[in-house]
Amino acid sequence: MKKVKEGLEESAEVKRRLSDCCAETILMIAEAVSETLRGGGKVILFGNGGSAADAQHIAAELMGKYLKDRSPLPAISLTVNTSSLTAIANDYSYDEVFLRQLKGIAKEGDLVWGISTSGNSPNVVEALKWAREKGLKTVGFTGEGGGGMKEYCDILLAVPSRSTPRIQEAHITAGHIICELIEEDIFGGGD
Repeated sequence: MKKVKEGLEESAEVKRRLSDCCAETILMIAEAVSETLRGGGKVILFGNGGSAADAQHIAAELMGKYLKDRSPLPAISLTVNTSSLTAIANDYSYDEVFLRQLKGIAKEGDLVWGISTSGNSPNVVEALKWAREKGLKTVGFTGEGGGGMKEYCDILLAVPSRSTPRIQEAHITAGHIICELIEEDIFGGGD
């Protein structure tokens, strides 16, 4: 029981710190995504492991629905096509699995959203670097310090923690808040 309570308290404390330092950043990301979607662009998300799951989760909330029954919003996770992932990793390099897909589908007006708890995943950093060079809006979700990806993000949510599980828990909480703000902005408040 002690371990359970410690884990819950640790998670709650990271989210309290996130609220104190990063509420404005979360709002800025929601506004940037809304602006992209209103302008006809799409949201392209990616990450590895648990961050891949978060990318898929957020894309699903936008394409399906979060709280409101409404029109789908164009969002895609680059982690869902195993044939593309494995072919690119095999034929080129795992460091290019997101970059190569971005080169194929990203267009002016899109928003590129990389997720890495360390901020140092080479494939995430390379994709964000390319997106920045091409003038696309870039958003990052990471942990304390931001790692190598901070240099390539227009807006960076750096969770104030170095614990991977706690960072991931904060990422999905922030992602849910962002989805709610986007729905309210684009489709109006209330149910």
